Amino acid sequence: MPTPAARLHGQAIALTMGEPAGIGGELTLKAWLGRADAVPPFFTIDDPRRLRALAESLGLAVAIRPIATPADAPGIFGDALPVLPLALPARVTPGHPDPANAAAVIESIDRAVALAMRGEVAAIVTNPISKKALYDVGFPDPGHTEYLARRSGTALAPVMMLVGGGLRVVPITVHMALRDALNALTTKLIVATGRTVAEALRRDFGVAAPRLAVAGLNPHAGEGATLGTEDRDVIAPAVVALGALGIAVTGPHPADTMFHRAARMRYDAALCAYHDQALIPVKTIAFDEASNVTLGLPFVRTSPDHGTAFDIAGQGRADPTSLITSLRLAAALAAQRAKPGPGPL
Repeated sequence: MPTPAARLHGQAIALTMGEPAGIGGELTLKAWLGRADAVPPFFTIDDPRRLRALAESLGLAVAIRPIATPADAPGIFGDALPVLPLALPARVTPGHPDPANAAAVIESIDRAVALAMRGEVAAIVTNPISKKALYDVGFPDPGHTEYLARRSGTALAPVMMLVGGGLRVVPITVHMALRDALNALTTKLIVATGRTVAEALRRDFGVAAPRLAVAGLNPHAGEGATLGTEDRDVIAPAVVALGALGIAVTGPHPADTMFHRAARMRYDAALCAYHDQALIPVKTIAFDEASNVTLGLPFVRTSPDHGTAFDIAGQGRADPTSLITSLRLAAALAAQRAKPGPGPL
């Protein structure tokens, strides 16, 4: 049986609602307005009434058309924004999330996952959520990445990759306090992450022989264990183990010299010890256009690499570049995944 992403021809991308009090709705409308600029066909799982009201308030000439199934979307995408209806129970006030709408935010994600698992969509792109708003109603996972992995039933630990400006970075530990991340960084976790990244580079990005670079944890990658022993005792053994699996890998490298222009030419993806070590360089290089990709899922998922931006919600100031980039990237990854390719590592 083909994977969910393999049945790609003629399918649209499912775009989730995201936090309705944030900028997701505005981004969706503006992405559709940019459809002539190589934006792949997509539909959104959202409330048509709130999107119509939002378009009117922002002065955006977007026709909203409810659809019954994802198969309806490609045929009408050129003339109207296809919306798979999901009613919001409470009125949306920009910048002020309402707990009454949290269940609908989660349901939008769940519907997208179900459609992807049944092979009815090319890929999933998720609009930004407010983690706090969802935590307040009992959301059980640290973020989108972990939730999608659990809902899809994958046995692999999810891996988050940020793509932008010619750079691919992966935080080995993700949504946790720095003190906890240091304790969570193990040789086993680094090896598992590296394997997932190498396989995704081959399968989804078409990189025949992936090159990985692993960042050190301490200044100067530990300076011969004089500035901490983790690079010697935890990271270096993982690099050796990944090499023994046939993966081209180097490290640990001093993190402060890994991301200049010449250094970036030496690897296809950088593995970083913790969240900010990975995200600071990609957001510095490509803040407006970077995308978040979840590796290890049975379907393709991307997302804009920014948050809900409550401070500018409803003002017409949101930049759709990252969402448009994420839609294009999702389509490209799904098309690449649908091609015959090498087996898993």
